[in-house]
Amino acid sequence: MAMKLRLTRMGSKKRPFYRIVAMDSATRRDGRALEYLGHYNPMVDPAEIKVDSEKVRFWLERGAKPSDTVRALLQKAGV
Repeated sequence: MAMKLRLTRMGSKKRPFYRIVAMDSATRRDGRALEYLGHYNPMVDPAEIKVDSEKVRFWLERGAKPSDTVRALLQKAGV
């Protein structure tokens, strides 16, 4: 089972809001997540990034691979 840290889309049409989640790589984008790690809101200026660093470290230690976008967001958040 390959674990991924990735974004799942929330919000309404033309007003995206994303959750950073840990899930199996075979699960669809908006499928059931194992754990919610934070959120990203690109619609405010500046973009809001909130991450629970302890939960992220927990999943990274267990072999979860972040997507390219999540990796960039984690670097901006300082995790």
